[in-house]
Amino acid sequence: MSKTSWWQKAAYARRRPFLQARARLMESVRQFFAARGFVEVDTAALQISPGNETHISAFATELVGPDAARSRLYLHSSPEFAAKKLLAAGESRIFSLTHVFRNRERGPLHHPEFTLLEWYRAHEPYAKLWDDCAALLAAAAAAAGARQFQFRSATADPALAPEILSVAEAFERHAGIDLLQTFDAAHCDRHALAAAAAKIGLRVTRDDTWSDLFSKIFSDQVEPNLGHGRATLLIDYPAPEAALARLQKDRRFAERFELFLCGVELANGFGELTDASEQRLRFMAAMEERRRIYGETYPIDEDFLAALAEMPPSSGVALGFDRLVMLASGAERIEDVLWTPVVEKGIS
Repeated sequence: MSKTSWWQKAAYARRRPFLQARARLMESVRQFFAARGFVEVDTAALQISPGNETHISAFATELVGPDAARSRLYLHSSPEFAAKKLLAAGESRIFSLTHVFRNRERGPLHHPEFTLLEWYRAHEPYAKLWDDCAALLAAAAAAAGARQFQFRSATADPALAPEILSVAEAFERHAGIDLLQTFDAAHCDRHALAAAAAKIGLRVTRDDTWSDLFSKIFSDQVEPNLGHGRATLLIDYPAPEAALARLQKDRRFAERFELFLCGVELANGFGELTDASEQRLRFMAAMEERRRIYGETYPIDEDFLAALAEMPPSSGVALGFDRLVMLASGAERIEDVLWTPVVEKGIS
């Protein structure tokens, strides 16, 4: 039996209040950044590389030229590469509110096509992004007419300043694990973290890396407990989890944070790495790991690395706009806040 389509009147009527809240929040976001001197940029979805993170899967397509020459392109998983090229070109405060595409993802909080809000500040302190996040949450709640953020049984008060918590503190508090004993600036102790994971009842396999174990513990023990009562800004990510962030003076840690509400990851922020050689090495390592796990890799955008070398000191955040709408409106699934959800065979 086929499910009811999202466009049928009864189904659409149920979702319409969430969609109205979405429209108000989208307008509020644009006003928020305009008031702070940001320029909205509209980046191309078709890119040479969709991104080079181990666990983010892309949609591929083919560009056919007038001469019938063919080349592979990808739908972007984030506007990050393009936005950073604009920073290299001379822009200093930009934001993008755009559709992005990620394969292998579908669930209450995941959708293959969704809206990502990204913003960047050049020549400004990294911690300024924390202030942006707190102010944006308050503005979003006001736009939605929400007294609290909610997901399932968890709630958070938008009037309260976010709790600032380090990753190590979060592991100690919610998993009982001394994470600092399992890594330093030079290496990771996979065996120590494996023993700690096994002790709290998590399944450990022989091919689990330190980062795999970090992710297992984080998703099972830590993440569900963050952002209850008020938002959590999780700071001081271990250097092995730096991604595109620069390292701190204490090179055990990256200038990376994440924002959580009601046990939901909402945003990921970096003090951006501008060392193109180091970024290349990180991309290559991530793609080797992707080859091991998924049997495929994505190309590195050489033009991006060239721009990175010209980019000024900058910081940036990527925030899941649809998730923000969910939390502000009380929706239970991401499809509830999407005007036209992607339909698979037998799924609406």
